[in-house]
Amino acid sequence: MPIAKVYSAAVLGLNAQPIEVEVDLSGGLHAFHIVGLPDLAVNEARERVSSALKNSGFTPPIHSKRRVIVNLAPADLKKQGPAYDLPIAAAFLLASNQLRTGNFEDKILVGELSLEGRIRPINGVLSICLMAKEKGFKTLLVPQQNAVEAALVENLEIIPVQSLVQAVKHLNGEEIIERQPITEINHFYHSENFWDMAYIKGQEHVKRALEIAASGGHNILMTGPAGAGKTLLARAFVSILPPLNKEEAIEVTKIFSVAGFLLKNQGLISTRPFRSPHHTASTASLVGGGPYPKPGEITLAHRGVLFLDELPEFNRDVLESLRQPLEDGLINISRAAGALTFPAQFTLIGAMNPCPCGKLSEQNEECLCSAGQISKYQRKISGPLLDRIDLHLEVPKVEYEELTDEKKSEPSAAIKQRVKRAREIQRQRFNKNDIFLNSQMNLKHIKKYCRIDSQSRELLKIAMRQMNLSARSYHRLLKLSRTIADLAKEDNIQPNHIAEAIQYRPKHET
Repeated sequence: MPIAKVYSAAVLGLNAQPIEVEVDLSGGLHAFHIVGLPDLAVNEARERVSSALKNSGFTPPIHSKRRVIVNLAPADLKKQGPAYDLPIAAAFLLASNQLRTGNFEDKILVGELSLEGRIRPINGVLSICLMAKEKGFKTLLVPQQNAVEAALVENLEIIPVQSLVQAVKHLNGEEIIERQPITEINHFYHSENFWDMAYIKGQEHVKRALEIAASGGHNILMTGPAGAGKTLLARAFVSILPPLNKEEAIEVTKIFSVAGFLLKNQGLISTRPFRSPHHTASTASLVGGGPYPKPGEITLAHRGVLFLDELPEFNRDVLESLRQPLEDGLINISRAAGALTFPAQFTLIGAMNPCPCGKLSEQNEECLCSAGQISKYQRKISGPLLDRIDLHLEVPKVEYEELTDEKKSEPSAAIKQRVKRAREIQRQRFNKNDIFLNSQMNLKHIKKYCRIDSQSRELLKIAMRQMNLSARSYHRLLKLSRTIADLAKEDNIQPNHIAEAIQYRPKHET
């Protein structure tokens, strides 16, 4: 067989597309070339594949004394990573008649080869399987460590392979490998949460605000002195969020798979992500990017929480990059090679001190910061970014009496039930719309679902004038009021819901 062809896949952003791996053997001096815009890792497959073939007992390209050309099509798409090792080896064996089967039309092969012929795991297998099902492929040969993840996609035959020899014997029909059983919905990766609201003393008004935020998907900024419990409250926020449904879980798992953050033999991720990048994080690490764009922290926080502690300490350019995803729920990354869109529907929780020394709001402590220092510190967060935050919370230091009170606070499980009930109301409300939460409403939805009476309109009119609210702040107040009404099981927004929502605006709008 002079030319052999097998199928593999390339992961672009969070999605995949099929790749044809063609191998041609011709006469002349020995050479081994890979064409089709390979990156360095793909080009190095020549050495990995040659050694893996030799050490697995096959005749490698150099011993065939023939010219070997590997083409990865389409040729205008940049190929990256080691996932093409296995299909290149299989195509060479097919072309050199060391592999007997010729039926590869409905099969996809992916996997990295070690020098001794073992098959190592790769990133993005779930994306590849979803693409394979959509394109009509029937069988996938994947590394054994990726098999549980791959078997999340139904109606595909997933063959877990540990070595090149095992893969060849299976394809030749000599030793058939049993297909990977379907990964059941209960095969979740659970991350136990030790942060429960029951163990947080005081801060009842903050817990109420967090409940509202969890119910409607609203963004939060907590301001208070060091040690007041801002970080603890942010971490406990995840414990009151409802678990991911299957569609959301697959979406989150796909993101973590592409980013390379899935553990060995890990199944579906069911816990909502909690990402907390350090304040020295770069813009690219937050929004994603690189020569071959990968998801950043805001995409890894999709369907979960992005917690930015010490918010003013982040570079201003990094913070400004949050404006589009906070508004649109996605991030567009443009590079010379093309543009990619990553999902970014997350709840932002920011935490900051009132001043550089953190003592401005304390009654028994003297703040040593000058007025200029305080103003410079607080103005590190721009007005447009603050405008996109729905709940601005003052978090005071907890008093001794509250800390030593033996009475337990309300547990996260009880708060979660109210959050789930409010989200169910929203799910039924938006069942004919492409949104799920009140925070995702656009102007059309606000007009339809956020009708208010004359008393509420008067309250908003006063707030707009006295607090110098922008149009965006006005609409966010309405969305926040809708969530408060849902928690109260009210069909219509009442004046007390508007009044509570106004309390969560900052004292001085910028």
